Amino acid sequence: MAKKIYVIGHRNPDTDSIAAAIGYAELKKVLGQPDVEAAMAGEPNPQTRYVLDRLDIAPPLYLADVHPKVRDVLNRRPVTAAAAIPLKEALELFHRYTIRVLPVVDGDNVPLGVVSLLKLSEKYLVAGTDRKRGIDASLRSLVSCLDGTVLVGSPAGDELEHLHLFIGAMREESFSSRIAGYDAATLLIMTGDRQGIQEAAVERGVRLLVVTGGLPVADAIVARAREQGVTIISTPHDTSTAAWLARLATPLACFVEPRFEKIGVGEPLDHLRLKLLHSGEPAVVAVEEDGTIAGIATKSSLLAPLPYALILVDHNELGQAVPGAESVEIAEVIDHHKLGNPPTNQPIIFMVAPVGSTCTVVASLFRERGLTPAAKIAALLLAGILSDTVILKSPTTTGRDREMVGWLEECAGLDHLSFGKEMFSSCSGFAAHGTPQQAIRADFKHFTAGDTLFGVGQVEVVGFDEFHELKETLREALKKVLAEDRLQLAGLMVTDIHTETTLFLAEGKKELAHVMGYPQLEPHLYELKGVMSRKKQLVPHLLKVLGKL
Repeated sequence: MAKKIYVIGHRNPDTDSIAAAIGYAELKKVLGQPDVEAAMAGEPNPQTRYVLDRLDIAPPLYLADVHPKVRDVLNRRPVTAAAAIPLKEALELFHRYTIRVLPVVDGDNVPLGVVSLLKLSEKYLVAGTDRKRGIDASLRSLVSCLDGTVLVGSPAGDELEHLHLFIGAMREESFSSRIAGYDAATLLIMTGDRQGIQEAAVERGVRLLVVTGGLPVADAIVARAREQGVTIISTPHDTSTAAWLARLATPLACFVEPRFEKIGVGEPLDHLRLKLLHSGEPAVVAVEEDGTIAGIATKSSLLAPLPYALILVDHNELGQAVPGAESVEIAEVIDHHKLGNPPTNQPIIFMVAPVGSTCTVVASLFRERGLTPAAKIAALLLAGILSDTVILKSPTTTGRDREMVGWLEECAGLDHLSFGKEMFSSCSGFAAHGTPQQAIRADFKHFTAGDTLFGVGQVEVVGFDEFHELKETLREALKKVLAEDRLQLAGLMVTDIHTETTLFLAEGKKELAHVMGYPQLEPHLYELKGVMSRKKQLVPHLLKVLGKL
C-alpha cells in the first residue's frame, strides 16, 4: 500500500500556508502522485475562510496532531479463536499463521484472554501423574479430534469432563488391577483389538472405550456396552497417535490467560512501546473503541514503517509544525522563511526561496514544469501571495512575487489589485476574529532570542479606530497569552494596510522601552511607521534588541 503524504502548513495557518498546501498537493497529483493530500494544523483564519468560500474550495483535512498511534503499526487482520475450540485446532492456527500469541474472543469479537505458545507448552508439558494421565474434554471434542465413529453411546455431550486415560497394552489381569483405584465414570480406556481388555473395560462400566486402528469390535461387546452405559468410539489412528490426539481435545478455554496487556488503537505509539518493553509480555492486544479486537502488537510492530509522511510548507521549524511532526518522516520542505529545520535520516527535497510568499514558490514549480493550474488553484495561489505581501506592499515583496502575480491573475481571470482589496476589506479588523484573544492567536508565532522566548501576532486593519477602542482588552488578552505560553514577551502587530504603519502592543520585558528604537506612544505601545512585515522587519529587530537585554 502506498504511503499517504500530507502537505501541511504551520500551526495557526494563514492564507499563504493553506493555499500553498492545497496548491502543492494539486501539483503532486497532476505529476502522478495520487496519495498526496492537503492538510492544515489549525482552523483557517477569517481571511482564509473568505478566500476558500469565495473560490468554492473545501478546506484541507484538519490534523490536530500526527503523533504515531497504535493503529498506524497494527495488522488489522488478527488470527483469533473461540474458547470452545479444542487445543488441536488452536495448535493448527499457531502453525498455519506462524504466530506466538493467540487471542481468544467471545461471540462479539471481544477479547477474553490470550494463549501464548510458550506458556501453552509449559502448561501442557507440566510434570505430575495426574497431568500425564488426566484429560479435560467433552465427548463431542474427543470424537472430533480422534476422527472417530461412535459405535454405541451418545456423542452429543458438550460438557467438560475430567477423564483418566489408560492404554490397554497389557494382560487383562494387570490392566484390571491398574485401573482398580479409579472411579469408572472417569476412565477413558484406549486399546486395539484386545478383546479381553475391551470386555474388562465394558464390565467395569468405564466412561469411554476407544478402539484404535479402525479395528472391529465384536457385536457382543457392543451390546454389553449398551447395557452398561459405556460409550465406544472407533478411531482410524493407531494407539500412540490416538492418545496424543485425545490430549489435544481439551478446549482452549482451559489454557486461556485472562489477565493480559491491552491498549486502544487510538493511544500513542509510545504507550505501546512502554507496555511491550516493561510488561514482560510478548504481545499486547489492541482494541477498537467499542472493545472489540483490532489486532495484536508485538515488539516487531514498533519497527513497522508509519503509513504516512509530511511535506512541510510555509515553515521548516518543528516548533511551528503540527504536533507530533518530530516523530514522522518529513519528505519535503517548501518554504520562504529562515532555516530552523530538524535533521532528516535521508536526503529530501528542501526548497527555501527568499520571496514574499510560499505560494510564489509553488506557482513557480507549476510554470517551470510547463503546467497551468486550474483557474481555482491559480486564484488560490494568487490569494496566498497577496495575503503574505499585503497586496505587494510588504518589504518582503520581490520581483519574483510580482512576476508570479502577473502570471496567476491571467490564469485565474482576476485583477490582482481588486481581488486583494476585496480580500483585506472583507476580513480586516478584530471583529472578524471573534474575541480579542482569538484575534491575537489567529496568527501568533513563537521565536527565541538567546534565552528569551517571545511571541508575536499580527492583525491587518483599515484604520486604527477599532484598535484604540479595544486596546485595554487586547492588553489583558496578551497577558493571558504571555502566561499560558510561558513567554518573556508577547506582542501584537496591528498593521494598517493603507498607511503602511504598524502599532505594536507589547506585554512583558518592561526594559524593552529603552532599546526598542521606535517611538513609544504610551506604555506598552509603539508606533512602527513603514513596518508591515513580521518576518522581515519586526522579528529581526526584536532579535537584535532582545539580545542586548
